[in-house]
Amino acid sequence: MSSPTLDAPRSSRQLVRNNFEKNAWMFMRLSGIVLVVLVLGHLFIMNILDGGVHRINFAFVAGRWASPFWQLWDLVMLWLAMLHGANGLRTIINDYASKEGTRLTLKGLLYSATFLTIVLGTLVIFTFDPTIS
Repeated sequence: MSSPTLDAPRSSRQLVRNNFEKNAWMFMRLSGIVLVVLVLGHLFIMNILDGGVHRINFAFVAGRWASPFWQLWDLVMLWLAMLHGANGLRTIINDYASKEGTRLTLKGLLYSATFLTIVLGTLVIFTFDPTIS
């Protein structure tokens, strides 16, 4: 009679990767829910409560961003949308880029574009000067 054997333990690197993928999966679900609320709220307020898109101009944005509430709303929407989209595209790159070099190049471009957009968008929201006109 043979003795029972145990599978080899997983390497710590694989556990870290599995946790990252699990956390990325959870982030997609949670950020998606928050984004639905933020975007639908944004569309409802901009298109129905504030009188439609024909009212949106420099003065409208200046007035809106005078409030820290709207700055935070737009900032959270920007960050979540960019991170949510980048995470989704990262998954697509992992699924369809067969060569490691191609995958690294595409992910490098993705991470650079995401970082640049988040930094520039954040700077615009917080350094917006309504007196420039």
